[in-house]
Amino acid sequence: MKPAADNGADEATDKPPLSCFIIACNEADRIARTIRSAKDIVREIIVIDSGSKDATVAVAEAEGARVIFNAWPGFGQQKRFGEEQCRYDWLLNLDADEVVTPELRGAIRVLFKEGEPPLAAYGMPVSVVYPGREKPRPFANDHYCLRLYDRRRARFKASTLYDSVDPAGARVGHIRHALAHFSVRSLDDLIRKCDERATYNALHSKPKSKRELVARLLFDLPVNFVKYYIIRTHVLGGLMGFQFALITAFFRWVRIVRMYAKSAR
Repeated sequence: MKPAADNGADEATDKPPLSCFIIACNEADRIARTIRSAKDIVREIIVIDSGSKDATVAVAEAEGARVIFNAWPGFGQQKRFGEEQCRYDWLLNLDADEVVTPELRGAIRVLFKEGEPPLAAYGMPVSVVYPGREKPRPFANDHYCLRLYDRRRARFKASTLYDSVDPAGARVGHIRHALAHFSVRSLDDLIRKCDERATYNALHSKPKSKRELVARLLFDLPVNFVKYYIIRTHVLGGLMGFQFALITAFFRWVRIVRMYAKSAR
């Protein structure tokens, strides 16, 4: 899988030989910010749209992205499709609600300063930004993901439920600067999003024994609340952090309720 030859404009650019791809559906209100945050460090931006009913396609195209439709096959499969549409082998993957911070852009430029980076993939923190705010809470500890990688040595797993890069045993590097994740528009949007994901995961998860599901019905809610509130530091987010942790933990438990109901049919 080799990139097409550079044209004259690409040879003259100081941007790294890097493609950015974004999967999206109904993200017209925020995808422009995502695209703008990556423009200065990539040579192309590809948006894989799975059937937006709003102006996502028009907004992305107006920002200079190339938009390709692909009916939703699952999280990992959609990202693998995105990988295959890119011109360059080095890829930066973003979600449509994420923003590349100036510090992260600088770190990526440094990695490519002497040519292609030496390792197969690079991970970075992905830090949630609460609705109405412009930066993450102090000491945010939300997610850590491999998002910058060489597709010749690493690829997204073909998973319906999850989207994670598999480096296939190769060494990976670390970038300490975080992606800013504007994951929800409001608490109502968080509830909607968690509810939809709980249903999706319950439908597509591998079957589990009733004994395991009963145990998780008893313990998942308190365990996940501690995980999100304490371990992932939403305790430092004030009232919003408490609400965020409680809603997220509750719908993780709802997923188990729905899996149990499915197993009982």
